[in-house]
Amino acid sequence: MTSTEPVAGAGPGRWIWLADGALAVGLLAVTVPASTVIGRNMPGATEVDGWGYALIALGTLSLTVRRHRPIGTLALCTLAVSTYLVVGYPYGPMLLSYLVAVYTVAAHLPVRPAAVGTAVSLVVLLAHTVLSVRASPQGLVGLLPGSAWAVVPFAVGATVRVNRQSAAQARVEQARRIADDERLRIAQEVHDVVGHGLAAINMQAEIALHLLSKRPEQAETALTAISRTSREALDELRVTLSVVRRDAAVERAPVPGLDQVAALTDRLRRSGLPVTLEITGDRRPLAVAVDLAAYRVVQEALTNVLRHAGAASATVRIGYLPAEVTVEVLDTGHGGAGAAGPGAGHGLTGMRERLDALGGALEVGPRPGGGFRIFARLPAPARD
Repeated sequence: MTSTEPVAGAGPGRWIWLADGALAVGLLAVTVPASTVIGRNMPGATEVDGWGYALIALGTLSLTVRRHRPIGTLALCTLAVSTYLVVGYPYGPMLLSYLVAVYTVAAHLPVRPAAVGTAVSLVVLLAHTVLSVRASPQGLVGLLPGSAWAVVPFAVGATVRVNRQSAAQARVEQARRIADDERLRIAQEVHDVVGHGLAAINMQAEIALHLLSKRPEQAETALTAISRTSREALDELRVTLSVVRRDAAVERAPVPGLDQVAALTDRLRRSGLPVTLEITGDRRPLAVAVDLAAYRVVQEALTNVLRHAGAASATVRIGYLPAEVTVEVLDTGHGGAGAAGPGAGHGLTGMRERLDALGGALEVGPRPGGGFRIFARLPAPARD
């Protein structure tokens, strides 16, 4: 029998050779004196001599390459152990090397070649039951005890192999889920950035077109705002996509957070939408994920105002509380399809999912006096 393939993953690292070599030497150190003592005291057994010691050395030291050449190791070990038993040397620790060889084949090779190799080795091993002068008078029933030396380690090795494959598959699935979650997060970031930027540009373009024939000097202001808004949106998009591209130069740009809300509202005021910003409580640094999520809530809410609400004005309120941070966006518009209620539209769904992941909560709905309200609460304990 020869090895059909090396064990996957056995190549790298000297530790595999050292560990298997240590196991082989340890078994040799135990088997030699134990077999000597047993041979002197077991009735009918042949006392271990030089040939016996040579067979012990061949069987045990073959385990040095067991994970690199499992079938070859099993072949050498089976040959050594079978010859040892046929000659009539005493049972004992010599069988441990065969047990380890069978376990290795079952644990490191596919089921079919492992089963075939083990079955062939078992037939060879049980030859001593037929040829040995100590053969059992019970006939075929006498084969059962010897079979256990192959069946038991094979079952253990196969179980270990299945568990190892299950664990590896679980790691692959986990890595796939993490990658999918990251893609979804980036997609949401891109949606927020592009959606807000295009909404603001669209409103500014409509103003410019309206003023172009009547007051062209004011249309220039709107076009300048379009240029500025598009540039800022592109810069923010580069920061978002830097996670994928790993662009070191881009990664130096700051991740958006509540500190950028003032610039966001100022940009919308220049675009023609009056936005009031109110901040209560003591400002403090927030966790990056919380800070970004709060900013995206403001950005998405104002994007909805630009797209759907037809609002005359909007108010953004940020509250820093001892254990949380709150964000509230109010408008005086009439609402619309994109702000029809809780969970409506991709933007509000993305907001809710983002907040749920951080342990936060989102409330959306019409205001009693007209307009629309979005209120978000995020856990943000004060740091000592």
